Amino acid sequence: MEMQKVTVTLTNRVGLHARPAALFVQTAARFRSNVTVRSLTRGTPPVNAKAILSVMTLGAEQGHELELVAEGPDESEAIAALKELIESRFGEE
Repeated sequence: MEMQKVTVTLTNRVGLHARPAALFVQTAARFRSNVTVRSLTRGTPPVNAKAILSVMTLGAEQGHELELVAEGPDESEAIAALKELIESRFGEE
């Protein structure tokens, strides 16, 4: 099984902080696949998308590009759900 990878741009006001980070982690945790996220903008190494502290350390802000990678039985669904969450601006606005 190939891993799924996608690049997304954060468009919400606060980036991946506090509430958006919590929503991101909760969404990733619904899936069995391993999911990692890294900031292409900051050049960070990939971190576990299911760990709130790891996600917060990315320092991802509005306009930053993130790379999401999922590997496992439901990787396509995991990537689709996270991409949709980010593109919906985490329900802001």
